[in-house]
Amino acid sequence: MNKLTGYFIFFLVSITTYGQDIAILHYKGGGDWYSNPTALPNLIKFCNQNLNTAIANKPKTVKPESFDIFQYPYIHMTGHGNVFFTDQDAENLQNYLLSGGFLHIDDNYGMEPYIRKELIKVFPDKELVELPASHPIFSSHYNFPQGLPKIHEHDGNRPQALGIIHEDRLVLLFTFESDLGDGWENPEVHNDPEEVRLKALKMGANIIKYAFQN
Repeated sequence: MNKLTGYFIFFLVSITTYGQDIAILHYKGGGDWYSNPTALPNLIKFCNQNLNTAIANKPKTVKPESFDIFQYPYIHMTGHGNVFFTDQDAENLQNYLLSGGFLHIDDNYGMEPYIRKELIKVFPDKELVELPASHPIFSSHYNFPQGLPKIHEHDGNRPQALGIIHEDRLVLLFTFESDLGDGWENPEVHNDPEEVRLKALKMGANIIKYAFQN
């Protein structure tokens, strides 16, 4: 049995044991990995109500070098600034993703130049590619015929859903110039209209469903 097969078996056993818990990534580099504290709890509540999931109300926190990441089918990463992966972090994340895990990186504005550089460490032979609007992640439960929705303007650029694909499976999603996490936050945090928050939550639910089923 090779090393990756061992990780895959451990991943299957872990998600069976720990159910549908999800986690947020506590990465190095000084970036605010903890930003948007109400975002994931609100998304979890929305998914449990609308997708019939049974996700624990509070997301766990995991570090990229920890074997604990293999317990979770979906890991969320966000922030505004610097990100740094050690070689150990990168190897562990790669093994997690290749053995069935899913990482969603949501740029909270300012993260993009740092994460691109660090992802080369995780997948030196793969590139981020833009997902077409026809990708199943945009229709796994709710339909987004135009692809990733725009939640916050920031620089006014179009939203992009970028991904890393391995053996026809999307293993990593990087949402850029959209800021889904801000849309998941409590209404009073950003004062977004309800239709904007609902659009963000629906797209988030699609991502969760895709991660759980693929």
